[in-house]
Parts: sequence; structure tokens; C-alpha cells
Amino acid sequence: MHPSQIKSQQDLTRRYFLQKSGYGIGSCALASLFLQDAAAKSRENPLSPQTTDFPARAKNVIYIHLVGAPSHLDLFDYKPELQKRTGELCPNEFFEGKKLAFIREQPTLLGTPDDPSFKFNSCGESGLEMSSLLPHLQTVADDITVIKTVTTDQFNHAPAQLFLLTGFGQFGRPSLGSWVTYGLGSENQNLPGFVVLITGQVLGAGSSAWGSGFIPTVYQGVEFRSQGDPVLYLSNPDGVSPGSRRDIIDAVNGLNQVHYGDVADPEIATRISQYEMAYRMQTSVPELMDINSESPEIHQMYGTEPGKTSFANNCLLARRLVERGVRFVQLFDEGWDMHGGVFNNLPRKCKQVDQPIAALLKDLKERGLLDETLVVWSSEFGRTPMAQGKNGTGAMTKAGRDHHKEAYSIWMAGGGVKGGYVHGKTDELGYAPVENPVHVHDLNATILHLLGMNHERLTFKYQGRQFRLTDVHGHVVREILA
Repeated sequence: MHPSQIKSQQDLTRRYFLQKSGYGIGSCALASLFLQDAAAKSRENPLSPQTTDFPARAKNVIYIHLVGAPSHLDLFDYKPELQKRTGELCPNEFFEGKKLAFIREQPTLLGTPDDPSFKFNSCGESGLEMSSLLPHLQTVADDITVIKTVTTDQFNHAPAQLFLLTGFGQFGRPSLGSWVTYGLGSENQNLPGFVVLITGQVLGAGSSAWGSGFIPTVYQGVEFRSQGDPVLYLSNPDGVSPGSRRDIIDAVNGLNQVHYGDVADPEIATRISQYEMAYRMQTSVPELMDINSESPEIHQMYGTEPGKTSFANNCLLARRLVERGVRFVQLFDEGWDMHGGVFNNLPRKCKQVDQPIAALLKDLKERGLLDETLVVWSSEFGRTPMAQGKNGTGAMTKAGRDHHKEAYSIWMAGGGVKGGYVHGKTDELGYAPVENPVHVHDLNATILHLLGMNHERLTFKYQGRQFRLTDVHGHVVREILA
């Protein structure tokens, strides 16, 4: 505009302002239409597959969480010196000033029993050391990376479970599986992108361990059950036909779409999507859960029993889920909290999970799925190298191990990690890392990296700030990448 055409501030009128600002208002209107169009597309399919930040090494995740925390020292991190010094008072630095869940008096050291059933063997061509309590897993040692130096900030179950699975020790944050489905979507539009399978009681963190926190609830985990209705309230009530169900969903979603057009609340879009998903799941879920269709050889390999609830059945279902494109499958197995009688209870629990987990790895590999499926064995923390002789009430028990946050072992297989590899080293008594510590945030950053996502870019704005799974922390553990 020429300077001679510029009016003085006193001469500006509303009519003049509207005449000259039409282009700006038009641009705002166009931008608003684009946003509405994007929102509409999101409403149509919030779980549609998304592009990755860089080429992914894994497409799916099967995440096995052993609730209560197994004794890693008796399974993956053998310490001859600890075994030799069993019964001695622990060093002062292991006790003084430390936060322990139940130990109140300076304890004695507790090594792995000198017993054939607990013997550690060098397994496979890699020579990876593993306990004889896991004979089936020993046969797939060359497919596994063991990280022996995982550290966490929490030493009680529920906060530690939340910290591991949501990156924060309190309720309210999205879970790892929710972040993954939010970032990547799913390749099967007839099943949830995130499925949860549980054996035993629900963990202390409850459903927050697979909840979506403040991101839309379409990304939360959906629990599948082995008996009864696979998903609660999925079946039609008596007297309601599939056609009637379709009419009800169409009517409800029509009202929801009108409401969404008025307020653009993403939870309304989630509700619309979930009604449609539930209708499609009425056909897809029964077929998925019917493991009778598997061959006798598969049932023998996993140790499955159709019609029953078992960890073995859930492992087989996990393979069937990723085979159908479900992005994230989480298995929880309860019963690993061994404050007393650890050497009696650990063999029993290992026997329940050893065969089906090894079978899962073999089955995925035979079907060409292991390269694109990341399998994780995890727990919320480890177990002390010191003996706990009393339970929570103060009564004497057979020797157990207390909660231990300083260092513990997890392992991964498939999905772009090395096989037959050990990362990190703890001291001679197994108390703390001496080489390559891996914080929980590092572990989660690495899982996201394997899926093709930059953990620093996977964010969600809530209450005025950008949140992410790893908060302001986390480094990818590149040494374990294949």
C-alpha cells in the first residue's frame, strides 16, 4: 500500500478494517477448514498406520512382564563370589543409607544354591550363561540379548511398575503400549492396536499399566480373556440381533458425529471409533481366540490347553495377534514376588513360563515373524543379593530376596536386536552396575527406536506442555542393535 493511502489512526473505522483485512480473515478460515478436515480424517480412523521417523527394525512388540520381579541373580546373572560368601554379613555400603522395602536389619549375603537344578550353563554357540531352571529358553539363547544392568528409580511394586511402563512413578501417564499405538497406529482395523493378556491377579499398578493417561482412550490396551467372553460386553445381549446392533451403533454414532462437529472433542472421535471397532470385533475376536485350529504339534510345543486360562495359551495368542497385525501385545504373569522361599518358588514359576516363551520365539522364527517382532522379558525391578529372612509382618520365613532397584536383568529377542549377546556387567556380588548401566528411560528409548520412532519427538501436548514417555531423559542403547 502506498504511504498516501494509509489513513491516520483516528480515521480507521470498522468498515475500513474489514475491507483491508479480508485476505487475512480468509486465510484463517481456510486454515480452520484444513484443521477440520484433518480432524475428520483422524475421527474416521485414529488407528490407521503412521509413518516412522526412520526405517523401523521391528513392526510389532510382544512385551512379557513378570509381575513381582523374578530373581535375576538365580536366572541370568550368576555370581560365583556371591555363592562363595553366602551367609556373611553384607558389606555396609549395601545396607547403610539404602532404601529397602522390607529388610530392616543388616542382612547376610545369599548366593545361588549349589544344586544341579540351579546350575548355570553356557548356552548355544554364543555361550550365553543361563540357569538350568530355564532349560527350554537355553535352546534359544542365540536369539536373545540380555541386559544385566537395568536400573530404576522406584523400589516398591506399583510405583516401579508405573515407572517402567509409563515413565513416571505415579498414576496418570500413558503406558508404553499406548505411546506405541499413538505413534504408529495398527495394521489390523478389526482388532485393537494394543491387547493385554493376564494370568493370575492384576498387578499392583492396575489398569494404569496399560492405560492411555491423557492421550485419547482409543490408544489404551484392551484386555482379552481366555474364558467366557474374550472381551467384556462384546457379545450381543439376548434378543439383540446383529442387524439391530448395527442400527443402534449407526444411530449412536450419528448423534456423536453431530456433537463432534460442535465441540471437536477427541474423546468423541474415540467413542465413535470404538463403537465401530467393537462391531467388527464380534467377528474377528472369536476366530482369533479359537486356538483349537492350531496343529497338535503347536499345542505340544507351547504346552497349551484349549479352553483353559494359562500363560502358555496367552503366548500362543500373542503370536496369533501379531500375525494379524496387532501392534503391541502385553502379557502379565503374576506370582514372582518371592520375599520368602525363593528357592522353592522360583523353580515352580520358571516351569510355567519357560516352555511357552521358548516356543513363542521358535514359532515366530519359523514363520518369519521374529525379525519384525520385538519380544521383551521384563519386571519392575530385580532382587537383592542379600537374604530376607522375615516377611512383611516380621515373621521368620525361609530365605527370600527383597526388592532391588540398583541393577537387574531383562532380555530382548528379534526385532532388530543382537542374538546371543550380553550388555552390561554388575559387580562381583551382583549389587550395582560396573559397566554400561541402562536406566529404564534408556530401555524405553531403545524400544521406540527399534520401532522407528525418535523418543524425543514422540510427544503429546497436555496442560500447556509437551509430554513424552522418557520425560527429559533417555538414550538409545545402540550396542544391542543388530
